[in-house]
Amino acid sequence: MQLPQPFRRIEYHEILTATQNFDESLVIGKGGFGKVYKGNIINGQSFVVAAIKRLDLESSQGPEEFWAEVKMLSGLCHRNIVSLLGFCIHEHERILVYEYMSNGTLDFHLHKIDAQVSWLRRLNICLGAAHGLRYLHNDVGIDSGIIHRDFKSSNILLHESWTAKISDFGLSKTCPTNQSSTHVNTNVKGTFGYLDPKYFETGMLTRKSDVYAFGVVLLEVLCRKCAVEKLPNGEARNLAAWAQNYIKEGNFKHIIDSDIRGEMSPKCLKEFVRIAERCLHDNPKQRPTMAGVVVTLESILALQEKFNKSLQPIDTRTIFGRMVDMLPFASNGENFGKGDSRPTVNEFRFDDLEKATREFNPNLLLGEGRSGKVFLGWVDQNTLAASKKGGGMAVAIKRFKQEHFPHEYEWLQIIDFIWYQEPSSSFEQS
Repeated sequence: MQLPQPFRRIEYHEILTATQNFDESLVIGKGGFGKVYKGNIINGQSFVVAAIKRLDLESSQGPEEFWAEVKMLSGLCHRNIVSLLGFCIHEHERILVYEYMSNGTLDFHLHKIDAQVSWLRRLNICLGAAHGLRYLHNDVGIDSGIIHRDFKSSNILLHESWTAKISDFGLSKTCPTNQSSTHVNTNVKGTFGYLDPKYFETGMLTRKSDVYAFGVVLLEVLCRKCAVEKLPNGEARNLAAWAQNYIKEGNFKHIIDSDIRGEMSPKCLKEFVRIAERCLHDNPKQRPTMAGVVVTLESILALQEKFNKSLQPIDTRTIFGRMVDMLPFASNGENFGKGDSRPTVNEFRFDDLEKATREFNPNLLLGEGRSGKVFLGWVDQNTLAASKKGGGMAVAIKRFKQEHFPHEYEWLQIIDFIWYQEPSSSFEQS
């Protein structure tokens, strides 16, 4: 939670000064409401950078939506909800002034620019937005919550720290919180592609309508495709329907954004797809609550962070310990004392190691230190000859850099070190 922000009525001359008389060069966004300008506004004792949203007189969103947003945001206070600094009314002008989000919208980063957004960052953005929706649904008041009604990627603003903040409350409605099934009868409004089919069909708006829209955003993040996409043949493709067809077939790879395929934990992907599918369930009662979504996304994020740590470069101080775990061991006690078990160290030809690592393929890199790189390879369990990928026995193969290539006596020290370690040594724990 964050402390309440100063909220005031801003004079029109302040708006004109901040926007340089609505100079087009200061426009940072456009929507159904109108244009958004970047400008400096007095907030308390200092100037702050603000986003200034001016109602277009020809917009379908009029005074009703304007006052709805003022009323909603004046009572909200959460780190994942955008802060309203003030508003301005002058003749026919209706203007809202928000805190400025330097990283724009999630929609902008996914669909408007060719910039990479890491999978971990996307997960954090989803979790932040989920926290915001959970707050709206459950924590705004004792007896009532808020249904956003127009939740979408273009209404998720990104702070300079990449914290997600939900914006645009012009279509929002209050809703009793004592029952999850409680609904509001209202004219159907929102954005195609994100609209809950059940709400569209019946006009009964529930918090589960926001959950459906959140599921669409999850697919946007995963696939990097628009909620409704125009195809070359002129037809429109609905992302939710398109993606769910592949999900039902178990064909996740076909829908994943190619930029993040190599970053994802398989288990994380499976759980992420599962929660998206649950959010999009045809029956609103079968969809999770946003509180449940938050818990699930937190566990998914933890899985991904654990997976990322496992991919970090291997510490060269323990590299031989890691290699020992993957080397063949004599288990018959033939060359050692009864019950003893020590590594059998073999000499490999360079050609065989090339084959085992697919010519030291970068995709098989396990780690890298100052002295060299460690690659994953496969050898036959009995003959130790190079085998097919995934077949035989997995081994770690360290290729030294030329400047760190050990002399013969160093090799002997290494072999001796491995040879004389007891099976219960620290190597097996490293």
